[in-house]
Amino acid sequence: MARYFTSDAAVERIALGVLDLTLPRADWTHAAHFAATFWLIRHRPELPLDERLPEIIRAYNEATGTPNTNTSGYHETITQASLAAARRFVADQPASRPLYEIVDQLMGSVLGDPNWLLAYWSRELLFSSEARRLWTQPDLRPFEPAGWSLEVDLKRRPA
Repeated sequence: MARYFTSDAAVERIALGVLDLTLPRADWTHAAHFAATFWLIRHRPELPLDERLPEIIRAYNEATGTPNTNTSGYHETITQASLAAARRFVADQPASRPLYEIVDQLMGSVLGDPNWLLAYWSRELLFSSEARRLWTQPDLRPFEPAGWSLEVDLKRRPA
């Protein structure tokens, strides 16, 4: 299995860098998005992430020179779907399990593929201005992370 982070301190660095707007843009990878979200879920449970995560990402984008427009920057549907998937993934893990191990496991699953949402949304709909601005229901199949099985629905990606 590939290693994305080697410690919880490395995961925390990502999360705090996003929060305080100091994370270098090059470090804001697909794995880093999930790492920061996992850290927020575990270490800031009082934050209403459905509401606050969009604000956090928009502010980070602006601080790193990425405009939040109808074609770039913050994307509501991707953020809310990824947050739901992250919550489901973390809920299936023991509270004592290090976050960096959870990130590695997730990245070895279908969620590790940056295009994983295209199993639910067509490319045209997912990357529409509407889906970027507002939560948009999928058009290919229902998106129901609460019912996922880690063993079946999130099986390992092919190597």
